[in-house]
Amino acid sequence: GVMTLGYIAAFSETLALSIISSKGVPPLLDALVREPEDHIKAAAAWSLGQLGRHSPEHAKTLAQLNVFSKLLAVYLNEESSEDLKTKSKRALKTVLQKCTYLEALEPLLQDAPPNILKYVVHQFAKVLPHNKEARRAFVTSGGLKKVQEIGTSAESGSKLKEYVEAINSCYPEEIVKYYTPHYSQQLLEKLDGYQD
Repeated sequence: GVMTLGYIAAFSETLALSIISSKGVPPLLDALVREPEDHIKAAAAWSLGQLGRHSPEHAKTLAQLNVFSKLLAVYLNEESSEDLKTKSKRALKTVLQKCTYLEALEPLLQDAPPNILKYVVHQFAKVLPHNKEARRAFVTSGGLKKVQEIGTSAESGSKLKEYVEAINSCYPEEIVKYYTPHYSQQLLEKLDGYQD
C-alpha cells in the first residue's frame, strides 16, 4: 500500500492532491516514523516525496503536517540504512524545491545539514524578493540572523553563499550588518577607538 500511494501520486498532480485530501499523508508519515523495517520506511519517504513534488500547494500540505522534520530525522539517524537515507534526502530535496511556505522552512535553518540547508536557503532566496510581509517576518523571527550565521561559514563561490547574498540583497545594508555575527563587537571596538 505504501508504494502504491507513491506510484499514484507520481502519475499526476491531480491524483497526488486526491491522496492528500483523502488523508493519505498521515499513514505514510506513521510508516516513516513507526515502522521497524527500513525498506518500508524508505518506501514511505519516497511516496511522501512523490506527493509533495508537484506544486507549492502540495508541498505546503506536507510542511503543515510536519513531514520535513520527520524526513530530516530519518535522514540524520545513524541507524537508518543507506537506502532510507537516500530516499529521505531525495524526498526532502524534491519537496523543499516546491515549498514556498516559509514558516515551515525556518526550523530547518537550525537543524538541516549543509547538503540540505542549501535547498532551504534557496527557497528563501526565491520567495523573499517578492514578498514584503515575508521579509519583515523573516527578520522578526530570527531567520535573517540565522542566515547571516550560515553565510559566514558558507564557502565563497558556493551555491549556499550565492543564496545568502540573494537574501541579503532584499534588505538595507544596515539591517544585514546588524544581524551579522560579531557586528556588536565591531561597534564596541569603534566606540573604544572613538576620540571625543
